[in-house]
Amino acid sequence: MIAKIVQGRGFQGAVNYILDKENASLIYSEGVRLKDKESISHSFIVQHKLNPNISKPVAHISLDFSVQDKNRLTDRFMVDVAQEYMKKMGYRDTQYIIARHHDTDHPHIHLVINRIDNNGKRISDQNERLRNVKICMELTKENGLYIASGKENVKEHRLKEPDKTKYEIYRALQSAISKCRNWQELKAELLKSGIKTEFRNNGATDKIQGVRFGKKGYEFNGSKIDRAYSYSKISYQLQKNEKLQQVEINEPKRQTKQDNRTDISLGLESATSLIGGLFDVMNQSPVNDENEVELFRQEAQKRKKRKAKQYRPRL
Repeated sequence: MIAKIVQGRGFQGAVNYILDKENASLIYSEGVRLKDKESISHSFIVQHKLNPNISKPVAHISLDFSVQDKNRLTDRFMVDVAQEYMKKMGYRDTQYIIARHHDTDHPHIHLVINRIDNNGKRISDQNERLRNVKICMELTKENGLYIASGKENVKEHRLKEPDKTKYEIYRALQSAISKCRNWQELKAELLKSGIKTEFRNNGATDKIQGVRFGKKGYEFNGSKIDRAYSYSKISYQLQKNEKLQQVEINEPKRQTKQDNRTDISLGLESATSLIGGLFDVMNQSPVNDENEVELFRQEAQKRKKRKAKQYRPRL
C-alpha cells in the first residue's frame, strides 16, 4: 500500500474530482451532510471558517493497493485500513469522506480530509511525507498486504510511451552496468540497444553533475529512470567493477610471486643448512692422542700415590 498526499485550497474541487469519476462510490463519511456533492463541500467549508487563516485546509489522499490483493479488498476492509492510516497520521476529530475508484487495475480509494478539526485547530503536517512512507509500510505488514519489489513486477506489455521506452532503458542499464568498468564501456554497451548517453556539466565548468539516456526520441535523467541510476551511483558501481577486475587479474600474479618466493626461501634454507653444517665440521677441535695418553698417565699416578698412602703401616 502506498499513499499520495496533496494539500489544497478548495474543498469543492477535491470533492467533485473523487465523486465524479465513472463508477466511483462513496463508501464512508464522517461529519458531513450527504444530500449531494454541494452539501458535502459546504460542510467542509463551514468548518474551515473556524480557522479561516489557514490557506490550505484540504488534505486529498489516495491510498493505492496492489492488484495482488484485489480479491480481499472489500469496501469494509479498505475503510478500516484508511481509518487506521488517518489515526496514525494524526487526522483525528475532523471531517472526511472516503470514495472508491474502479478506473485502474489496482484497487484504490480517495480521502478528502478537513485539516481544520472539530475544535477549529489546524492538524499538523510536520514531517508528513516521511511519516506517510513509514506508516504505509507498517500497515502493509500489519494487514498482510502484498509488498511490491520495485519495477520487477511491471507489466511491460501494458506500458505506453514514454514509460515503455523508459522501462526498456531501465532493463538495458540493469544488464549493462554489471559488465562494464567505466563510462566508455557502458556507453558502447548501451549503444548496442540503441541508447545514447549524454552528460550534463555543472554550469560552465567541465565537472559532470548528471547523465541522460535517450532512445526513440525520448530522453530521461538517470535518476528518473531509477534512483540507482543517477550519475554518481553509476560511477560508484563502475569503479567497484574496475577494482574487482583488477583483483581478479592480479591474484594469479601474486600467487606466482608467492610461489617463487617460497621456492627461493626453501633454496636459501637448504644452502644455509649445508653451509652451516660445513662450518660445524670445520670448527670441531681435532683429537690429540698424545695429550690424551699423558693425562691418563698423570691420573693413574695420582691414584697409585693415594692407594700407597692409605695402606702405609703405623709405627
